[in-house]
Amino acid sequence: MTTALLWLRNDLRLTDNPALLSAATHDSLLPVFILETDDSPAPGPGGASRWWLHESLAALEAELRRRGSRLLCVRGDAVATLVDLAGRTGATHVYWNRRFEPAGAETDRATAAALRKRGLEVVTERGGLLFEPGEIQRADGGPFKVFTPFWKTCLRTGLGAGTAAPPHRLPPPPDAPAGPVEKLGLLPRIHWYQGMTETWKPGEAGALARIEAFAAGPVDRYKERRDTPALPATSRLSPHLHFGEISPRQVLAALSARTEAAGAVAGQESFVRQLGWREFAHHLLHHFPETVDRPLNPRFAAFPWRSGYEDELARWQQGQTGIPLVDAGMRELWHTGWMHNRVRMVVASFLTKNLLIPWQEGARWFLDTLVDADLANNTLGWQWVAGSGADAAPYFRVFNPVLQGEKFDPDGAYVKRWVPELALLPPHLVHKPWAAPPAEQSRISASGYPEPMVDLRDSRERALAAYRNITG
Repeated sequence: MTTALLWLRNDLRLTDNPALLSAATHDSLLPVFILETDDSPAPGPGGASRWWLHESLAALEAELRRRGSRLLCVRGDAVATLVDLAGRTGATHVYWNRRFEPAGAETDRATAAALRKRGLEVVTERGGLLFEPGEIQRADGGPFKVFTPFWKTCLRTGLGAGTAAPPHRLPPPPDAPAGPVEKLGLLPRIHWYQGMTETWKPGEAGALARIEAFAAGPVDRYKERRDTPALPATSRLSPHLHFGEISPRQVLAALSARTEAAGAVAGQESFVRQLGWREFAHHLLHHFPETVDRPLNPRFAAFPWRSGYEDELARWQQGQTGIPLVDAGMRELWHTGWMHNRVRMVVASFLTKNLLIPWQEGARWFLDTLVDADLANNTLGWQWVAGSGADAAPYFRVFNPVLQGEKFDPDGAYVKRWVPELALLPPHLVHKPWAAPPAEQSRISASGYPEPMVDLRDSRERALAAYRNITG
């Protein structure tokens, strides 16, 4: 009789889970999730992610019980917890899927060494990427800093789409203390997450429903419609991928099973390319871990960011800037824990270039409020908009929220949903209410909606002058 421990992290699924399948060869198996303590080098989840994590773990626990197993949830140090559980259960093996974020990867290396020193067998498997960081390299062996050659190399290597089915039954768990997900204390006492509850279904079943619905039709028009925030044109798989409720291989398999229709190939290629950006983000973070809080381009370390910006930052966070598209995005984020990607670029550009507030402030806010708060993707996105990262937007690219709104939200449906103070404006004014007739402006002011906190043209020129000083 052999017993194994399965250490689950951002791989909260039964399908296509390599560590689970390897661990299930033992006579007894105990899946365990450890909410690592604050002294761990790995950053803890933000508020929105903690809500999602609670719901995802509860869903996984239910699925494990249907297959004759259960989930143990505990708080504490990973090494001490796993050593203690091995002693209590007689486990000889510990399995997990590898993590790639710098702090998590370092924790895994230290944990594996400590467990092996105590006589335990540690088996690690491939995690939730198509390619592990370091597998895709330039011809000279160095890391890529530009997306297109990176992705072309991935495609030449071959993405593959094979997946492993979930086990129908799992080995019974050994005797161990109870550890329900509620013991982790992930949910706040104030139920501010009602909007997220109405919007999302965390867990593997929710992830599978998302990809099935997306592959059944919306993917065909993804390329032409993905930048329109008022339409349900994107997959919204990002939080499910972040928590490992679905693997990228499963996504590829679902798309490859789709019967080709007119436009389907172009839509699929455009969407799969977004998976490539996810791979690229992890590639960059692996090779340049300092970019979590420092610019990849060292010249931007001298950028003259403003100081004393607390009030302006708070207005941006609360969706009270007086710039409709920016406010709509920030309110969508607060209510649902998610924001459309086109709008993410606009709100990030406004913060960093129109307000000259450091991109790190925006990155921290996104990590706390996004349900898909992925460190690699978040870092790549913010550095891209700020102009300091790989494949970065050039310093002179300042997204104009009015023009972006008129192009991608032409009838104002997105803004009117999240900024109801502007619901009565005609489409040609909804993105620039300051141009409305005086009577309308008075009504808008009476509703509590603020005037623009900056002039878009003047603040753009101020940003360009600051960028020119460091770019020569």
